[in-house]
Amino acid sequence: MPLLKNPQRTRRAGPLLRTGTALGLLLLSSLPASLPALAETVFPPGSRFGFEAPSDMSVSRRFTGFERREGGATVSIVELPPNAFPDLAASFTDESLKAQGFVVQKREAVKIGAADAYLFTGEQPADAAAGTPAVKKWLLLVGDASVTGIIIAQCLPSAETEASMRAMLTGAIVRQALSLDEQVQALPFTIGDPAGFRPVRVLAGNSVLLTKGPKDQMTSLEQPILVLAQAVQTPPTAEQRDGFARSALYSNQTMKDFVIERSQSYRQNGVDWHEIVARAKDLPSETPVVVAQTIRFAPDGYLRAVGVVREDQRAGTLAKFREVVDSVQIK
Repeated sequence: MPLLKNPQRTRRAGPLLRTGTALGLLLLSSLPASLPALAETVFPPGSRFGFEAPSDMSVSRRFTGFERREGGATVSIVELPPNAFPDLAASFTDESLKAQGFVVQKREAVKIGAADAYLFTGEQPADAAAGTPAVKKWLLLVGDASVTGIIIAQCLPSAETEASMRAMLTGAIVRQALSLDEQVQALPFTIGDPAGFRPVRVLAGNSVLLTKGPKDQMTSLEQPILVLAQAVQTPPTAEQRDGFARSALYSNQTMKDFVIERSQSYRQNGVDWHEIVARAKDLPSETPVVVAQTIRFAPDGYLRAVGVVREDQRAGTLAKFREVVDSVQIK
């Protein structure tokens, strides 16, 4: 099943990322700032984990978690299956975390509600060559019966006390799993016309997998699928868009032997778009497929849609992909 991958690095992390990659992205970011008094518990859209966030921090549009509006402090959340907790607890040694840029000064067992958890306190050391200061970091690993959570908080050494950060992290709330409808409603966009497609799964809080047909699990692309994902990051310039789009298409590791039928930029309703239609082969099944990738650019990011259909089912399906994409509205 195709997965969307950004050709540029973003700071969003989610359950689709391998644990090491997600942890590495979270640990390597450096952010300054101060954290004021705590407020009510807030859950990022689609997330199981809620926190009493400081008043000058809000839910991030770039990743699942919180960030200070003026820049400087973040709390990032990664959710994994519940059976991931024992292996992570064993593998999060001082040595392995140091290799990720996190020097652990203290590790302690805590409780998050009824769930077992570990709180790691330490720092990302200063890098004189890069001109970056030391950054205080906390890692909270939560083993709830229904979900594993990796929560990373960070700020400058002078920005916050350990007591206030401990209060925020150890006060985490784990809510019940959201229904599929609730997850779809929490997406940063709405779909005005599903054109016969239905959601199957929400991915990382910013993307959704849709299909047309009765099956939720497809081994040989028996049904067409469409993935919509929003990215909040600096978009490519007009001159870079074609290369950006091709790189995004080729980054899909579940298909091979791409042959582009058309690749074009255009402007519609005052918005810049890029579309690629290509033939390829589905790697697991060697099934010939047609891929339609559409990217809608905005000043602060882009919406990317990737539709995949068996070549013998392409008639009419590509137009349905476009009906869905054209109906999407960013919240």
